[in-house]
Amino acid sequence: MPDRQKRVSLAIDLTDTEAWHLAQFLKRVTFAEFRSNAQDDDEAYGMRDASARVREALSDAGYAPR
Repeated sequence: MPDRQKRVSLAIDLTDTEAWHLAQFLKRVTFAEFRSNAQDDDEAYGMRDASARVREALSDAGYAPR
């Protein structure tokens, strides 16, 4: 398991369309999808929390679908 205290910074280049589609996906994905792809609830919650941070970064960049 990764070290939960270490911080990782990501820099990616997406097209406008890719950013919009990713923001749409992150808006629509539910805990059930995370849980079905996780080993247990803790991992699913971690996936959800990490995706929320990506969604926030997309929102800050102007990709916040309603």
